Amino acid sequence: MEDIKTLHQQLLEAGVHFGHLKKKWNPKMLPYIFAEKNGIHIIDLNKTIDGLEEAAAALKSIAKSGKKIMFVATKKQAKEIVAEAAAKVNMPFVTERWLGGMLTNFSTIRKSVKKMQSIEKMLQDGTMDSVTKKERLTLTRSKEKMEKVLGGISQMGRAPAAVFMVDISHEHIALAESKRLGITTFAMVDTNSDPTKVDFPVPSNDDATKSIAIITNYLTAAIMEGLQERAQLKEVDEDNGEEMTDSRSRSLELGGEEEGGNKRGSGGAGGGSGRAKSARPAGGPGARGGSGRPGGGAGGGSRPGGGGGGPRRN
Repeated sequence: MEDIKTLHQQLLEAGVHFGHLKKKWNPKMLPYIFAEKNGIHIIDLNKTIDGLEEAAAALKSIAKSGKKIMFVATKKQAKEIVAEAAAKVNMPFVTERWLGGMLTNFSTIRKSVKKMQSIEKMLQDGTMDSVTKKERLTLTRSKEKMEKVLGGISQMGRAPAAVFMVDISHEHIALAESKRLGITTFAMVDTNSDPTKVDFPVPSNDDATKSIAIITNYLTAAIMEGLQERAQLKEVDEDNGEEMTDSRSRSLELGGEEEGGNKRGSGGAGGGSGRAKSARPAGGPGARGGSGRPGGGAGGGSRPGGGGGGPRRN
């Protein structure tokens, strides 16, 4: 409860509760408006905290799953704040100008990014030294222009799983593309905007620098927690994998030793039986002596001419 009070006080001091003039309001923001004062709508900070905590929990879950979250804020007072926050958690961002089709036509945008990266590589490895000064200057200007617009998404290989925006009225193109692709949307929504267009609206003042900073930093902290938990889970999985590998190797070694012992034991038994067979006499008295052969031994007396070896009968 103390944390909520502290957060409530911080939001109050940052001016998060100040909305737009009454004549500019959107009727769908009625559930989030606390009162009207001097013709200005006052946002209910309790609703702001609820939306903020709900959005933070969802962003933390997305970051923990390893998916990307794009930050979008092209308003002058929000550019630096959002760019710094996105850089802290290594997430893509757009703070200059939203190019039409940046999400819906992402393959074409990727081609522009690759072109920018190839020019940068040429400038670094000395390939541009062989071209004229004019060509080098043209390529350098082209790279700087692309980097200004596409630099924040240069490491993004595919469309993000979520988009966080400041002022959906100003970023209506980004919102429309996100909705078309089914991307989860998070946004700071002021009293002049429609909160039903966003999956996770945070009712707040989207014009004041302090208000933008406190909301953005709160959500960025939640993303950071999700990334840290993901890293911890990876470490645990790696440790478990090493333990399983060690246990398997030990079991294989023990199995090999037992198998070798069994082989040696069976070999000894076989040797003993072999010696027993070889020790048996080839033939003894009465054994196979007179088995039909004339003049056989004493055991062959059952046949004519056997036994004592007397004269044959013609």
